[in-house]
Amino acid sequence: QVQLQESGPGLVKPSQTLSVTCTASGGSITAYGGYLNWIRQPPGKGLEWIGVIYSTGSTYYSPSLKGRADISRNTSKPQLTLTLNSVIPEDTAVYYCALVRHGSIKVWGQGALVTVSS
Repeated sequence: QVQLQESGPGLVKPSQTLSVTCTASGGSITAYGGYLNWIRQPPGKGLEWIGVIYSTGSTYYSPSLKGRADISRNTSKPQLTLTLNSVIPEDTAVYYCALVRHGSIKVWGQGALVTVSS
């Protein structure tokens, strides 16, 4: 069973860069046939899709983030990193990485709460 765990900074000041790491364990994501997405949930709101990284390393992001997001893959470790620059208070949310297969979320982590505040 593939497991995912997010790790984040907890608190980030406005205009700084938010970085959250997703660590996979228990199995091969590529062998499983899935791919990883980043999603977030602001306080009191629903889930919001951030972006996806495919097995080839190709990425695609939500236009709503206006180019501020980046997903990178660590080639030496089973890790994935989401960075979001020029953050604003509205970026406060619980950030999740999610393993998607056949269009549905199969595995996701416990999430990492990141608060953007001065």
